Amino acid sequence: MTTAYTRRSARSSSKIALVILFAFFITLFLLILILGVTAAFSSSGKISPGTYVNGVDLSGQTIEQAATSLAIALPFPSTGQILLQYGDRHWLARPAELGLILDVNTTALNAYTDSHRGGLPGSLWRMLRGKQYRLDVPAVVVLDESAAQRYLVALAAQINRPTIEAGIHLSGLDVITTPGQVGLELDINATLPMLSAQLQTLTDGVVSITVVEHPPLLKDAAPLANAARSILSAPLTLTLPDPAEGDPGPWEVDANWLASALTITPDPAHPDYPYQLTLQRSALRGYLEQVAPELERYPENARFIFNDDTLRLDLLQPSTSGRSLDMENSLDDILLALQSGNHTVPLRVVITQPAVDDTATGADLGITQLVHKETTYFYGSTAARIHNIRTAAENFHGLLIAPGEEFSMANAMKDVSLDNGYTEALIIFGNQTIKGVGGGVCQVSTTLFRAAFFSGFPVTERYAHAYRVGYYEQTSSGARNTDLAGLDATVFIPVVDFKFVNDTPYWLLMETYVSDSWITWKFYSTADGRVVEWQNHGLENVVEAPKPLYKENGSLAQGKIKQIDYEADGADVRVSRTVYRNGQIYFQDVFDTHYEPWQAIYEYGPGTDLPPGALTE
Repeated sequence: MTTAYTRRSARSSSKIALVILFAFFITLFLLILILGVTAAFSSSGKISPGTYVNGVDLSGQTIEQAATSLAIALPFPSTGQILLQYGDRHWLARPAELGLILDVNTTALNAYTDSHRGGLPGSLWRMLRGKQYRLDVPAVVVLDESAAQRYLVALAAQINRPTIEAGIHLSGLDVITTPGQVGLELDINATLPMLSAQLQTLTDGVVSITVVEHPPLLKDAAPLANAARSILSAPLTLTLPDPAEGDPGPWEVDANWLASALTITPDPAHPDYPYQLTLQRSALRGYLEQVAPELERYPENARFIFNDDTLRLDLLQPSTSGRSLDMENSLDDILLALQSGNHTVPLRVVITQPAVDDTATGADLGITQLVHKETTYFYGSTAARIHNIRTAAENFHGLLIAPGEEFSMANAMKDVSLDNGYTEALIIFGNQTIKGVGGGVCQVSTTLFRAAFFSGFPVTERYAHAYRVGYYEQTSSGARNTDLAGLDATVFIPVVDFKFVNDTPYWLLMETYVSDSWITWKFYSTADGRVVEWQNHGLENVVEAPKPLYKENGSLAQGKIKQIDYEADGADVRVSRTVYRNGQIYFQDVFDTHYEPWQAIYEYGPGTDLPPGALTE
């Protein structure tokens, strides 16, 4: 039994060996065959089997063939459809319009390269896998962003629109509203990535366009319109707070003016409705600047008379507080009132108290005695001239000058006009004496000049008359004293002024008294040891007056001659002054005056016999 089994085992082993040997040779043959086929594909320049691009089988094709196949099989750039969408608006575009380019040459080259990746072993492995092997190579897609942008820019022209604020306008006093509009803006930078992603799928699709909305800050103008109607519903009335009799106002601003000044301004207090309708502050300021001078009132010190018996001050005129417009607060009040529907608004004012009120005493002010009294004379003056002297002098009666103050005669006087009580009398105007309003006022300024001069106060502004006026050289007897030449002062308010300084530590009280032939000016204060020495150096460079001139006046009767100007010799005068205080020289000054020679002028009626040799015009 053992032998038979052994023989059978040997035969079986031989069979197995033959089978193995046969299988080896078959495998070797197949391997050589596959290697040959693979080598043939590799050397032939063809794409390996099982290679696809977007579902297109490119197996066994050359690169050129594959490129042609792809161009035919993938016509998406020219035939595809991309729907761009915004809300209910749609735009259909071809991918090529949007800049899509399918690079078939590069894609075929990539398919060939990828299918032969790994050399002969790789090819052998893919060959052995047979149908189980599939190589999908992505198509090479190029997006020309400049083309895409051009398309979107053209699309933006159809989509974009400006933001429009709601508004109002006026037709007369009627308020008309216009609605606001939401602005639209195609966001190209945000849309491009989405468009690119869809195009690279090489399939039709929908791309939602990104559009940015810019809503107006003011969508609805109705609240502004209501505010406008409220402002224009009635005139604006401006009043003074607690008006007294004689105060100006009220001032009424009509609705048409209000309409012209309406404006829309930001309202940061209400971010949910960031605008308010009000009046232009600048326009309202312009209106108030016209009102301000009417209500302005300077503070006026109380006026007093020094009682020479009691040596005390008696109240002559109560003090008056100053008043001026508080512009900014008034503007705020008006604008706030109009927004609240209130059309009557009290103006804000600033009250300024005078330096000296009614309760001041001589001890408080340093007014304890008469320090100087000056009188000038004007015998022969007309009633009109005397009237003007009285009217001008009243401005200074009881007036106080503060310590250290430069006193201006022009500031203390009202305008010299008919409205302020002056009348017409002879005045010097240019190079002639004519009839004008306020003739005689210079008698007042001359008296004040002499009061300041002989009191020892510094004179800071003084102008002499053009020629020597007889009134200013009169004495109490009516005679003429040439020593008074050079001590006159003229004023022509506001151009020509007279000023002096109260350079003492005490207040100075002035009193003026006028009769039909003289004016007296009194200074009350406290003497500080001043003594004045002065000298008139006499008339120098005297020039005789020209011969009289005669002018015919058709309104005068024959034989009638009327003098209208008076002769005066020209001259130069120097007046020097030394002011001592407590025995020491305090200051010295000189007043030089030049007087022009002045011609007498007569008017005569037609046919009148004139003096022999008369000079006529």
